[in-house]
Amino acid sequence: MEVQEQTAIQKSKPIAVKKQKLSKRMKKIWKNYDLYLLLLPTLLYFLIFHYLPMYGVQIAFKNFNPVLGINGSPWIGFSQFERFFNSYQLWTVLKNTLGLALLELATFPIPIVMALLLNQLTSRKYKRIVQTVTYAPHFISVVVLVGMLYLFLSPRTGIINQFLVLIGMEPIFFFGIPEWFKPLFISSGVWQNLGWGMIIYLAALSGISPELHEAAIMDGASKIRRIWHIDIPGIMPTVIILLILGIGNLLNVGFEKVYLMQNSLNVSSSEIIQTHVYKTGLLGAQYSYAAAVGLFNSIINFILLIFINQAAKKAGQASLW
Repeated sequence: MEVQEQTAIQKSKPIAVKKQKLSKRMKKIWKNYDLYLLLLPTLLYFLIFHYLPMYGVQIAFKNFNPVLGINGSPWIGFSQFERFFNSYQLWTVLKNTLGLALLELATFPIPIVMALLLNQLTSRKYKRIVQTVTYAPHFISVVVLVGMLYLFLSPRTGIINQFLVLIGMEPIFFFGIPEWFKPLFISSGVWQNLGWGMIIYLAALSGISPELHEAAIMDGASKIRRIWHIDIPGIMPTVIILLILGIGNLLNVGFEKVYLMQNSLNVSSSEIIQTHVYKTGLLGAQYSYAAAVGLFNSIINFILLIFINQAAKKAGQASLW
């Protein structure tokens, strides 16, 4: 009997500890209820617009019929995925998506370098002017940006082609040549997003203690040495986190901009997963096939996110979890 009583007491202890922890947690939540109320709209946003729609992912494994609905449509397993993997467009779509994604990733260090250089300026007025000029394009919508590209690069009236004609060269139909699509997409993206990236890294640089720079100056360190040994290590956690998020979102190349820049002449270089899903899913009403392709894209991004996050943890760097 004593043994049974001791066993019952030992089993009840973890339960009591859990109840105490839960009680303390509820007291903390009640004590700071106003902060949790401020957090509630954000939680509801993600729940309604990001988690609840996951219910519809099952149509990727069904022969979806809008009349029958999601539950009434018959299951067909991985047939839609097999159809995508056997599609003649598979390699073209993957090649273009990976090409644009890797080129965008290659431009990742540009805002870092610009922020480091701008941080060394002593004139606050000049620094503010540079920040304003580089940050302003971030507020331009994608539609307006692509419209500007069409105006500047028009083979007849575009300022670029007028300059080429002026120096004795033939005008170039930039949007009609597939090889020009990727350079135009990447360069315009750098121009539009450079200022936003700079502000993030400048904020990280402002958090570095000025005493470190003062001590380095007293020791005779040059600006390059201070950048290499103080500034770069100081912003490295921010760089790693943004790099992890960038790689985790690698295949999500901007649909709007690609679709607006795309035409029948450059489609061989501009057809990506997102435009393929839009054309087959919404325009072609092949909802199950489009859901399967979109799910495949999300799974690849998820695997990349897990992999790069684990690699960062093993390297002793900052990570998401």
